[in-house]
Amino acid sequence: MNERDFFDERPETKRANYSCPHCRERAEYEVRWLRRTKKQQLPRGASEQDRARFQKSRDYLVRVDDLLVCKNTRCRKRFEIPNSQSVVFI
Repeated sequence: MNERDFFDERPETKRANYSCPHCRERAEYEVRWLRRTKKQQLPRGASEQDRARFQKSRDYLVRVDDLLVCKNTRCRKRFEIPNSQSVVFI
């Protein structure tokens, strides 16, 4: 079974403050995340290995956006989100 069979997916946005590395202006950006919530029951046709993986799994967030566009109208350059954390366990 695929890992997506164990989770329900729902898009989510969170606000975060970042400063542009080019113009150094700080602004608030909306970053898109994908919330994966563990299903209540194991899907049908699961093997013993799938049952063990389902028991160990838990809810988490996956960051969808990797790049942001500077909000300064003179700059408007793209930059990467500075922290390397792209998965957050809930």
